[in-house]
Amino acid sequence: MKIAFLTSEYPHPKTSFAAGIGTSILNLSLGLQQLGHEVVVVLYGQDQDETFTEKGITFYKIKNVKFKGLSWWLTQMKIQKLIRHLVDSGKIDLVEAADWTGMSANLKLNCPLVIKLHGSDTYFCHLDARPVKKVNFNREKQALMTADAWSSVSEYVARITQKLFGFEQDFQVIPNGIDLDKFSVHQTLNPEKPQTILYFGTLIRKKGLLELPLIFNQVYKQNPKAQLVLIGRDTSDIKTQNASTWQMMQSLFDADARAHVMYLGSVSYDEIKTHIESASVCVFPTFAEALPVSWLEAMALQKAVVASNIGWAHEIIEDGLDGFLVSPKEHITYAHRINNLLANDALRFQMGQNAREKVIKKFSKEVIAQKNADFYQQILTHYKLKKS
Repeated sequence: MKIAFLTSEYPHPKTSFAAGIGTSILNLSLGLQQLGHEVVVVLYGQDQDETFTEKGITFYKIKNVKFKGLSWWLTQMKIQKLIRHLVDSGKIDLVEAADWTGMSANLKLNCPLVIKLHGSDTYFCHLDARPVKKVNFNREKQALMTADAWSSVSEYVARITQKLFGFEQDFQVIPNGIDLDKFSVHQTLNPEKPQTILYFGTLIRKKGLLELPLIFNQVYKQNPKAQLVLIGRDTSDIKTQNASTWQMMQSLFDADARAHVMYLGSVSYDEIKTHIESASVCVFPTFAEALPVSWLEAMALQKAVVASNIGWAHEIIEDGLDGFLVSPKEHITYAHRINNLLANDALRFQMGQNAREKVIKKFSKEVIAQKNADFYQQILTHYKLKKS
């Protein structure tokens, strides 16, 4: 099969910003290639129109069209023209698009279109308890209606999406995968730094970053040797309009605890492994996710994780077995779980081992790629029957 991913992000030096969706597409692409399938990535919202091929994947960068009142529609028509051409020339059999802001809404393609739920703007606004822009809601709903088939990275995202959009069709739940070749404990070169707590991801309210200082204050009270390392892109705060979440966080740390916090800013995707290896415990006190790849990366490197206990979390971690799940608002309990792991080498090691074993069995790119390939084949077969 020849699979195309329509997305605004993918982790590559030539592309614009990439986060969880891009990383999940990267891992899936590698897995599909190993199974003998071909992959194309169509990237909109880029700095220029450009085509290049690297490691067997062909990338089509699309610069959005700017024309007052018609930019969205004209960009869609540009995408539609490109995809139809690639299908006619035998380079694409099927397209998968992410649900975020509904770029695939109303596209008229000459091949099957799959919508994958990574978490729409409507979904995340719901979790944040804030209103969604009407235009985004309408586009995302129309994108669901336009698609030929639907999948979701978690059961939780599927259920919430169905409720929010009044959507009755079923979703095939296929989680995100992890490239265990890149996140291998057998190639570890960076020894663990004792008493080190790591958060990596965007610095933003919805990921619990305004709770993390309050949690770490409690950690430090009981364990003054603890160190907190933060990695990720700083962002503005949507509720207060403050330009920097990191600036807001600093005022929440107790003075003594703040001296034990290090913010490294953004690092390249290839550097993330180094920092995870050096950590004793990884923490993710988030309020809003779909099925986070960052959790899988930490677990794959055999790290004990203390994460949020909301919805999707139970589809990744079994509390007390391969990680701890705690409400981000329960600062004292959250801190107790972290300190328990920092103080107990045997518990930390066993939980990390269990975490890696789960990732190997359920979330490796090989397992996830096969599930996606089987799903795509069913869609293609059904599509061809309809056309015949």
